[in-house]
Amino acid sequence: MKKLHSLILEQKEDARHGEAFFPIQKYITTLSQQYPVLTTHWHEEAEFTLILKGQGSYQIDLAEYLVEPEDLIFVPPLMLHSASIQTAEPLLSETYVFHMNFLGGNSTDICSTRYLLPLTHHEIILPWVLKPQHPAYFSLRKLFAQISSLYNGDIPGYELALKSLFLQAVFLLLQYQETAPVPDNSASLYSEKLKTVLDYMEAHYMDALTVADLAGLCYFSEYHFMRFFKKHMNMTCMEYLNNLRLEKAVELLEDDNASILEVSLSVGFHNLSYFHRAFKKKYHMTPGEFLKMKK
Repeated sequence: MKKLHSLILEQKEDARHGEAFFPIQKYITTLSQQYPVLTTHWHEEAEFTLILKGQGSYQIDLAEYLVEPEDLIFVPPLMLHSASIQTAEPLLSETYVFHMNFLGGNSTDICSTRYLLPLTHHEIILPWVLKPQHPAYFSLRKLFAQISSLYNGDIPGYELALKSLFLQAVFLLLQYQETAPVPDNSASLYSEKLKTVLDYMEAHYMDALTVADLAGLCYFSEYHFMRFFKKHMNMTCMEYLNNLRLEKAVELLEDDNASILEVSLSVGFHNLSYFHRAFKKKYHMTPGEFLKMKK
C-alpha cells in the first residue's frame, strides 16, 4: 500500500516523490481559505492531475489557466508551476508525480531519445490543461481512472501496468504536441531569475535574508523585485520566506528530540513569541499544541 501525501507541505523542488526504484507518488491536495495557494515550485518529475472539486487557477511556466472539476493537467519536468483557489469553495485535486526515468527516460533507445528526453528538455510542448472537449480527453480520463485504481498495489504486477498507463498517456498527448516556440528571452529570463531566488531561499532560509539580498540576485531594484515576486508568487518575498520557515519547523518538530526554542532558532525565527504567533496563524495551533497532537 502506497502512502498518501498532501502537496501542501511537500511543494519544494527537493521533495522526494516516491521511492528510488518506484519514483511515483500520489498526492491528494486541498487548497482552501486556510491554505489558498500552492506556491510556485518545480521538480525533476512530471505531474498528471485531475481536478476533483472547486475552481482554481494553475500557473504553468508563468502562464495562467483557469481549472474546474474534471479538468486534467499535465505538467512536464522542470517546469515552474503553482495553483490557487478562485472562490471560497476548496479546490481538491488528485495528482500523480512520476519521474521520466521510470518510463525509460534514462535509457538510450529510440523512445527516450526521440520523445522522453525532448519532453524533459521542453523541446516538445504537450497540452498542459485538457478540458472535456479536448479530442484526447476521454481516453486520458480513462487512463487516469485506471492509474488511480491500480496505485494501491493490490494486484501482482501493478508496477508494470502503471508504467504502461503513463506511457500511453504520453503517447496520447504526443498526438497534440507543438513545436517548441522561439524562446521569449524576457519570459525565460524571468523564469530563471525566479528559480534562482527560490533556490537561494531554500538554501538560506535560516539566515537573516533581506529584500536587498534577494533583489541583488536578480540585479533588480528592491521596488522592481518586490513587484516581480508578488506578481509570480501571489505573496511577498517575506511572506514566502516565513511560510518556508514554518514548513521547515514542522519537519523539525516531527523529531521527538527537538525543542520548540531550538526549532525556532534553527529555521530563522529569533523571536520565540513571533514564531508562536506565526505558527498559530498558519496552522491554527501553537507549536506546543502541535507536539501534543503528534504524541
